[in-house]
Amino acid sequence: MTPTYQRRTKDQLAARVALDIFDGAVVNLGIGQPTLVANHLPEGREVILHSENGILGMGAAPAAGSEDYDLINAGKQPVTLLPGGAYFHHADSFAMMRGGHLDICVLGAFQVSATGDLANWSTGEPGAIPAVGGAMDLAIGAKQTWVMMDLLTKQGASKIVERCTYPLTGLACVKRVYTDLATFACTAHGLQLVDAVEGLSREALEGIVGLPIAPAAP
Repeated sequence: MTPTYQRRTKDQLAARVALDIFDGAVVNLGIGQPTLVANHLPEGREVILHSENGILGMGAAPAAGSEDYDLINAGKQPVTLLPGGAYFHHADSFAMMRGGHLDICVLGAFQVSATGDLANWSTGEPGAIPAVGGAMDLAIGAKQTWVMMDLLTKQGASKIVERCTYPLTGLACVKRVYTDLATFACTAHGLQLVDAVEGLSREALEGIVGLPIAPAAP
């Protein structure tokens, strides 16, 4: 049977994440897909973006041709700096992360468990390059940790699992998972649906993920 739903594009997914970031939040956007969130923050909403290499007050990606490669984020991508933005030593940046000064961090992941365990730094496969960076500090230090990722691997397996099989980054730290098919809350009792793309039911999602999913809160 041909699916009747459309997956969110990367930009649509970034816009969905941006929609939930509250006014005045201090937010770290992790390497990869999360960096796109900066381009979709609602107009008129003040969000202070942090980068672990020592920037506070980043703006959207620069226009083509106006990149400054002395102004980059932790993923070595050119960024812009908003009025009032600042640079500082990365030790100070990590003090912000570890000290609970970030309201939200948005990270990519290889796996997330239904109760919010996070695995995002290594698949443990031979030849894989471990790349933990500041992920452990962010996952535990931020007041809320959100994950942004495709729901399925290239092989069609769910990245949301009952129990992570990859090396862990943090335990029970993920509050929300934003994917190309649906948004989930991770709770002590397992997954809860927040929303799904049009045409995709909760029952169908349970079949895709292979885990029970509680209905969205009223």
